[in-house]
Amino acid sequence: MADIDTLLNRWQSAGVLSAEAASRIRAWEHQQKRPAGLRWQGLVALILGAILLACGVVLFVNAHWDGIGPGGRFALVLAMVSLFHLAGGLVREKFHGLSTALHAVGTASTGAAIALTGQIFNIQEHWPAAILMWAIAALIGWALLHDEAQETLALLLIPAWMISEFTYYAENHIGQGAYIGRFLFVWAVLYLTFLLGSRRKAVQGILFAAGAIAAVLGVVMMVEGWRSWGSMTSLPWGLSVWGWTAIAALPLIVALVRFTRSFVPVVAAVAFTIALPWCDRIWTEHYNNVGGHSSYTRNEPNLLAYALVAAFAVFLVAWGFMRASKALIALGAVYFALTAIWFANSEIWTEIARQFLGQLMCAGAAIFVIWWGVRLSSKALVNLGMVGFAITVGWFYFSEIFDKVGRSLGLIGLGVLFLVGGWLLEKTRRRLIGTMGAGTMAAPAADGSAPAQEVAP
Repeated sequence: MADIDTLLNRWQSAGVLSAEAASRIRAWEHQQKRPAGLRWQGLVALILGAILLACGVVLFVNAHWDGIGPGGRFALVLAMVSLFHLAGGLVREKFHGLSTALHAVGTASTGAAIALTGQIFNIQEHWPAAILMWAIAALIGWALLHDEAQETLALLLIPAWMISEFTYYAENHIGQGAYIGRFLFVWAVLYLTFLLGSRRKAVQGILFAAGAIAAVLGVVMMVEGWRSWGSMTSLPWGLSVWGWTAIAALPLIVALVRFTRSFVPVVAAVAFTIALPWCDRIWTEHYNNVGGHSSYTRNEPNLLAYALVAAFAVFLVAWGFMRASKALIALGAVYFALTAIWFANSEIWTEIARQFLGQLMCAGAAIFVIWWGVRLSSKALVNLGMVGFAITVGWFYFSEIFDKVGRSLGLIGLGVLFLVGGWLLEKTRRRLIGTMGAGTMAAPAADGSAPAQEVAP
């Protein structure tokens, strides 16, 4: 209520809210009885406790594993999984947060139990099937408990199983990395956009973070995915079909569930992954070994690859504006900055061109801060962007012009730059701030009179 009282007092002082209306708002807020939720300290304790508990169990089992027979090992594995779920069930009604953490540790232990069972009985089978069984366990937990932890594990393990299956069959084939990168990128974009505005904040936050990392890994694998060596062969046609089913068909079907939020980004991601792996320069290096000749196919991204990555980052920023998602806007801006750094450090540029590109990037960042300040009606951001742009211009003058014209002419030019450039920047700054003030709609007064016009400084 302290925040509400502060705002109400502020609005009353400004004359935009009457005392009677403020009293009614306070009375209504006092009547809203919200159940006390788990505070952040409790959430941190539960998360850290669950992680430490799982690590402690792993270390304990590892320390005593060699001294336990096959029967004892299997009993220990069953107990490890059952104990956590039973404990979670017992405390579910009294302490739901602890129950969720225990069930999450139990589902995480299921994966270790599946792998250990195969080791105990020397089962040499298809290893991606173990991840599939783990994903099924998480899906069952999600269906029974409806917990965010079980949902998160299930949504992470299902793509992990599909990647594992493709990796198993595509081993020692040309293009394996490119297809895995495509899969990571498309599913990352799906997870970044599908849960925008969801009330399940934990699921959204974890999947957003996982998607942000997976998208970067996907781009790296796509630009390096065609490398091959020795007698590697191309992917079989049937495997390529299954690969594109997992890369494009399944994400598009899932995106249809939330068409307005996720379908367009997933379509753009599929088109992006089709084009990016082919935007490179490929060459083959031959080597003479003791046993004969060998070859190694290498590649590096060309200009179009950098342009595509930067364009998709801009698309994420634009989509974030359309969906009112600050997280997506910030992520797109970070991706664009990383692309610019990647491009600036590529072998395409000479040292002089790289320095000029750095100056251009700083100027562009300053202009972006100015634009963002105008959009948010923030004078501080506009002033900060102006200062950044002025510093960038000074950096360019000292590094590119001052030493080439001599000290005297350099100082004369510096004085002209300060006078003329400072006047132009100040004139532009005042015009932008004046535009911000003119575009701000003042609220009507409580008595219905016309609002006072604010004069921009």
